[in-house]
Amino acid sequence: MKVLNLYACLGGNRLLWDDCEVTAVELGPELARMYQERFPNDTVIVGDAHQYLLDHYKEFDFIWSSPPCPTHSRTNYFTNEIRNEKKYPDMNLYQEIIYLNQFFKGKWCVENVKSYYNPLIQPQEIGRHYFWANFIIPKIEVPKGEIGTMMKQYVGTGKHAHDKPLAERNAVNSDLGKHIFDLARGIYKANNSEQTKLF
Repeated sequence: MKVLNLYACLGGNRLLWDDCEVTAVELGPELARMYQERFPNDTVIVGDAHQYLLDHYKEFDFIWSSPPCPTHSRTNYFTNEIRNEKKYPDMNLYQEIIYLNQFFKGKWCVENVKSYYNPLIQPQEIGRHYFWANFIIPKIEVPKGEIGTMMKQYVGTGKHAHDKPLAERNAVNSDLGKHIFDLARGIYKANNSEQTKLF
């Protein structure tokens, strides 16, 4: 199963995925380097995930996208009013949901934090996160504090080892990432099995 992991950061969502071929896209060279160190068998692309999706979506069976959340997060009540940092919500989030829903033939999931506004497209909710997907995601119990917080593990090795910084503050819990991936893979395998029976 070929998987595209967009805005990969350090790969919290991807940690427990197995039996798949992953291409990860991350804009930040240092984050991409740390991701590659953590997942040496993945193909890592340093580039614009939003554009990569448009150019390559047909090459994959499952797509996970976690667009940047700061302009959607509830922290905007603080940054807009108290710090006077006014920003429009980044509509790349909704562009990807609409595009995947209309044109991608495989399974997909777009993740973001719960927003400070009513979402424009109804998501599924688990913990502090919204999920838009073309399949139902049953809720699972995730340890309290493990979604949207600093998860207690180290990233990297040797001189590059450090505990997870801001880059993973809103990371998807690895068990939740596996839960969603396993659902998509199950549907993918069932569909392939049905197609094989037809021929």
